[in-house]
Amino acid sequence: MEKFIHLHNHTEYSLLDGCARIKKLVEVTAERGWPAVAITDHGNMYGALQFYTACLAKGIKPIIGTEFYVSENLYDKSGKQNFYHQILIAKNNVGYKNLLKLNSIAFKDGYYYKPRIDFKTMEQYHEGLICLSACLAGKLPQLILSRQFDEAEKLTLWYKNLYGDDFYLEVQNHGIPEQQEVNRYLKTLSERHGIKLVATNDCHYIYQEDAEMQDILMCVQMGKRVDDPDRLKFSTDQFYYKTYEEMAEAMKGYEEALATPFEIADKVDVVIRSKAHGDIIGLDSKYVMPANENYIPKYVPENGMTPYEFLRDLTMKGLKDRYKEVTPEIMQRAESELEIINSQGFVEYFLIVWDYINYARQNGIPVGPGRGSGAGSIVAYASGITRVDPLKYDLIFERFIHKERVSMPDFDVDFDYDRRSEVIEYVKRKYGDDHVALIATFGTMAAKNAIRDVARTLNMPYSEADKIAKLIPNKLPAGIKKPPVLKYYFGVTGDEKNDKYIIPELRQLYDDDPFIKKVCDLAIKLEGTPRNVSTHACGTLIAPEAVDNFVPLSRSGDDISTQYNMIELEQLGLLKMDFLGLRTLTDINKALIYIKEDKNIDIDFYNMEYDDKNVYDLISSGNTEAIFQLESEGMKKFMKDLKPDCLEDIIAGVSLYRPGPMDSIPRYIKNKQNPDKIVYAHPCLEKILDVTYGCIVYQEQVMKIFQVMGGYNMGQADNVRRIMGKKKVEKMPAEKKKFIEGWEDPRGISPIPGALKLGVPREVAEQVFHEMESFAQYAFNKSHAAAYAFLTYQTAYLKCYYEIYFLCSVLNNRITNSDEIKKYVTYIKSEGYQVLPPDINKSKTYFSVENGNLRFGLAAIKNVGVTLIDNIISERETNGEFKDFMDFIKRVDSAAHNKRCLESLILAGAFDCFGVHRSQLMSVYDIAVSREALERKKKASGQFSLFDTFEDQEPVLEDKLDYPDIKEFNKDAKLKFEKEVVGIYISGNPLDEHLEKFKDFNLKSTMLEPVESEFDEDSDDNSPKYSNDLQNDMKVMCGGILGDCRKTVTKNGNREMGFAQVEDPYGTIDLMFFPDCYRRLKPLIVDDNLVTVKGHLSIRDGEKPTVIVEDLIPWKKTEKKEEEPEKVEPKKRLCLRFDTTDTLLYNKIVSVIATYPGESEVYVRCLQTGTAFKMNKTVTISNHLQNELCGILEEENIIVQ
Repeated sequence: MEKFIHLHNHTEYSLLDGCARIKKLVEVTAERGWPAVAITDHGNMYGALQFYTACLAKGIKPIIGTEFYVSENLYDKSGKQNFYHQILIAKNNVGYKNLLKLNSIAFKDGYYYKPRIDFKTMEQYHEGLICLSACLAGKLPQLILSRQFDEAEKLTLWYKNLYGDDFYLEVQNHGIPEQQEVNRYLKTLSERHGIKLVATNDCHYIYQEDAEMQDILMCVQMGKRVDDPDRLKFSTDQFYYKTYEEMAEAMKGYEEALATPFEIADKVDVVIRSKAHGDIIGLDSKYVMPANENYIPKYVPENGMTPYEFLRDLTMKGLKDRYKEVTPEIMQRAESELEIINSQGFVEYFLIVWDYINYARQNGIPVGPGRGSGAGSIVAYASGITRVDPLKYDLIFERFIHKERVSMPDFDVDFDYDRRSEVIEYVKRKYGDDHVALIATFGTMAAKNAIRDVARTLNMPYSEADKIAKLIPNKLPAGIKKPPVLKYYFGVTGDEKNDKYIIPELRQLYDDDPFIKKVCDLAIKLEGTPRNVSTHACGTLIAPEAVDNFVPLSRSGDDISTQYNMIELEQLGLLKMDFLGLRTLTDINKALIYIKEDKNIDIDFYNMEYDDKNVYDLISSGNTEAIFQLESEGMKKFMKDLKPDCLEDIIAGVSLYRPGPMDSIPRYIKNKQNPDKIVYAHPCLEKILDVTYGCIVYQEQVMKIFQVMGGYNMGQADNVRRIMGKKKVEKMPAEKKKFIEGWEDPRGISPIPGALKLGVPREVAEQVFHEMESFAQYAFNKSHAAAYAFLTYQTAYLKCYYEIYFLCSVLNNRITNSDEIKKYVTYIKSEGYQVLPPDINKSKTYFSVENGNLRFGLAAIKNVGVTLIDNIISERETNGEFKDFMDFIKRVDSAAHNKRCLESLILAGAFDCFGVHRSQLMSVYDIAVSREALERKKKASGQFSLFDTFEDQEPVLEDKLDYPDIKEFNKDAKLKFEKEVVGIYISGNPLDEHLEKFKDFNLKSTMLEPVESEFDEDSDDNSPKYSNDLQNDMKVMCGGILGDCRKTVTKNGNREMGFAQVEDPYGTIDLMFFPDCYRRLKPLIVDDNLVTVKGHLSIRDGEKPTVIVEDLIPWKKTEKKEEEPEKVEPKKRLCLRFDTTDTLLYNKIVSVIATYPGESEVYVRCLQTGTAFKMNKTVTISNHLQNELCGILEEENIIVQ
């Protein structure tokens, strides 16, 4: 096969506009024996680094470029914009840097529908770049097609003057007539100006048969269907990775252009150093970044010390503060860590972390005790970065940093959820805003979504697509570490050893129905395709210079992020920090504040022992609601069985309660209760495993076993632990041999003696290695577990001794989440506390503790802003409690007179303290507001009010309101209104008389809350995880009050289907009714109906679980409801101002009023005499009446109140 080099290729990172997967693109290039290949994705460099490394691994020259969107003025963001395509390729490292700059400018400054640059910016950053004139969407081809040949001539010369011999005219042939026209003129320009032609193919997919896949992908991007006549699509199937022969056929008449890509490739010499390149055997070292070389910002201590002197000084002072006696063991550990930190170049890394943690603490921002493997460092503990003693809990520094580790360590830090942003802003101020950026993460097309997306575009009925998707497991099967998975489930890998993963039902559907086969084949190809880019939840990059000197920048809304992902940044030696917001820290901090305010007690969790028996008794009881990490039903049961009596048990408990390790829970509990029956495979294991009763639980234990039984140093042990954890099966035999028989280091630095030389029998060593190999992938990071166990103990301590204050804090941190409020309010009642209703004279802004009980906070009420509430409370505290409703209206700011605000306060019961029915207040509140508005207007203008005096009547404007003699809303109505304005029931609950029913249900709303995700420092998965008790498609029964009932129409067939929620005592569960079910159950799908729901659970990736309903069973009412009074609509009144001495005018107005009889009173003020009176007629106030009166009186003299 003759060689060719493609310079215009769109990979999957053209985001739903490219199917040429990087891995496959490079593989095919290598198979064809071609020397180089380019990446030129649309408007970005998202895949550039991945592409570069993949090419190096195959011995192919990577050519980095971008197909930019170019506008006339990147700052013009008005109206519909025209933009052109433009290929720019990095010729050398200067060009690569300019490519980074141009990409960053396009997103930072030029983003308007697309990331855009302009010709002026191209001129500014042209050095080191090769320019191709682009496809038909380029400006030059567009000028040619529009017959603007003079302008085309000028633009060609502009390019040539700017890029010189690095400008090429790009010719393509996809069988599109316009291309032939453009190509002919480009050849003329080439001959006229001595500019070479270059042949490209604008590849969007690898093989010609992939054209349909590209078409489907574009439909997914645009939300279209394949049969939509108005959608955008390629006009031919020629946009693929053609062979030389196919290119030669397409480029007849332009043969010289086929050689030009080789000339361009020869010019390219871009060297990107990465730590990932160290794994490529035989690669020139110029591409490899050493482990101890990183781009860490400079930290300059204010006291004049060097960074190392400052870190050492912090450490030594901290050791004296934290240990009663600094023993030789402690000093040796600190010195050893400092030496490794210094030699690996991480001194300033530690100081940067110390600095922003120190800033947080100085500014009262709560910081977590530690997170991840960094908690294993005594330097971090002594300097105050972490608060967990690594010696006391046998935590290992080498799990965090060691000399054999290639990647940079990772300090993840938890901050108060509400104030995390303050720390990030501090970092921006200290190091420069352009030195800091968020980090990109990519959403990919998951297995089920791929099926559904393809099915939708091909018009497969939703029910059929859903049937296929439901057969796909939510969790990966053992042996498959990460997607794609569809090829395994359908059995199309072509490898018999993978047949064990086939799902028979899926395979049968695939074999029996050609249409299903087509949908699934396309989904298999598209699974894993990046579909969008967003920002990492907490990752932040801090660079020693402007970030775009190192990596290209992107945009997600207002946030500026990197284009490279978290792992790639680390491989480039850049400093990634995780600033996490942990709500539990806020829970703890607010509880401590409440306790101090109410009881004047200071609690210092870092100056106490974690050994309080009462705290462990509480945990062992299973009453662990609101206790960090122990809230789930499964964890409650585990704690009751485990009966922890020390922090080590908590550390082990949270480490074991995960898929995989859960199988060891019975053994762990049994050994804890029968320590004399524990059997160790070898005596050397006892010291390592005694703390976990003979079970391997932690990664650190795996490392220790390699060290003690095999003779590894801790760095080597951590590397093997990583290999096991990543399930790198191909490396296991060599590691097993090392562990048992030893290994001679060719450098003579760190030989491994092996278990046999250390006196361990072969069969014992093999048994232990096998156990570690099978469990290492599940073993947990003890440093992280220990740090988080501190928070578990702290929350348990607060719940044990100051429960109501702690639960008050928990509620206030979830003030906007009605489901959470409902759950905890219900729980607080079950604990024997009173939940006092909102009270305008007692409530604070947020929930508060009042005489040992909980008082509802006003901020929990909808339509009442926090600022407004603060003003109301300030008035109350300054001038005393409000005497009655009218007193409230008179004293508060007019902003509180807002209709929605007052109605919400009334219906929530905030004014019940005045002894007036809510129904009465609803009928007169607007009168009170109108009176006060007129009064304030009168005072402001010095004029008399319309109702200052009345002849022969009591004055209307007085401090007291006349309330109508009407009944209070009945119980059901009051509860319904409370639910509307607060989100929960306050004065009762319609479910109270049905609580027995819930014992029979296997699904409760509390089971649908995301649980604490399994901690993995290498994971970028932020999707919610749910209880292990929940399985997709499991049969469920739940029930309660129906709400949010709504219908929609299916896109296929126009059939009705429905959605709703069912509310139980703790929260809500989402329901879905497919068309047949909806038609059958429609009469029951009504808000406020009490029902039992039967169905099956649907758990989709990244979505809240939903019950697919199969049946509804209405509940029988246990008692007759009170008759609900007709809802009281506040009566309006009509106020008129005119000269009543004008008899003709008076009679005319009376005549108009008489034609609109009703219940609203009419008041009149005579403009001539100033007297006011109430007419003996009542009206119905309507637009027609007001319009008719406007024909007689000025509009300002017609007032409706």
